[in-house]
Formats: sequence, structure tokens, C-alpha cells
Amino acid sequence: MSGPHVAVSAVLVDDDRLLLVRRGHGPAAGTWAVPGGRVEEGEMLAEAVVRELREETALEGVCGRLIGVLELLADPDPPEHEGPEHFVILCHEVSLLESAEPEAGDDAAEARWVDLGDVAELRLAPGLAEFLHDHAIIETIT
Repeated sequence: MSGPHVAVSAVLVDDDRLLLVRRGHGPAAGTWAVPGGRVEEGEMLAEAVVRELREETALEGVCGRLIGVLELLADPDPPEHEGPEHFVILCHEVSLLESAEPEAGDDAAEARWVDLGDVAELRLAPGLAEFLHDHAIIETIT
């Protein structure tokens, strides 16, 4: 069994809106999440955050502070011969270089700004609502 995958995410709030992407495939396909993905070999975390943001939304940003860590098991009930895919996601604050509308790319089926008060109403990726609430990004996780 291999160890966990290291991934990053870009938490970007602009004008009381959160940038979200709807996953097109892979873990949590069909759910809404903040842009992010696996760190590539030889890539610094800040580089991965900015790359994933650009690949999934066509937006340019600057990686800021680490907000927190989210740990997920992608498939809690995998086939017997496989273990669950384990992800350790380092979630970073990101600032936009220029305010713009996102364009879905890479593995994102859709990308859009969502009013902070409406985020919890979407079908979010596992653990995201709790993470955003615990770090005072959204007020409710109903």
C-alpha cells in the first residue's frame, strides 16, 4: 500500500464570493469544491496552488498563507484488494491578480463565483463545508 497523496487547494474569496469548481471526474466527481489537485514531483506547494488555480479556472493568483489541512479517504469502501485512496490536502488562501470570471478547464466541469451565504446550499465535496466553516470562511454548514 502506498502512502497518502499530497494535494493543494486554492481558497479564493473576492467581493464576498467564493470561487468553486464542479468536479468533472475523479474523487468527488459532480460535487463542488475549491480549485485544487495533486502536487507534482519537484513542485513547491505554492507553485502547485497557482498552477491548479490556472488549470481549473484560467484565473491568475498569488498563493498566500496556509489556512489548514483537510484529510480525505476518497473511497471509504474500496474493493477488498485495494485500500481507500488517501489525500492530505493543504488549503491555501489565494489572492487574485485581476478580478475576472472563471472559465472551467482541466478536470473542472464548471467554475463560478458563489456568494458566501449560498455556498452551503450546494452539493459540496466531502468535508469541504465543515472545513470552510471551521476556518470562518462561511457562517453556516446546513
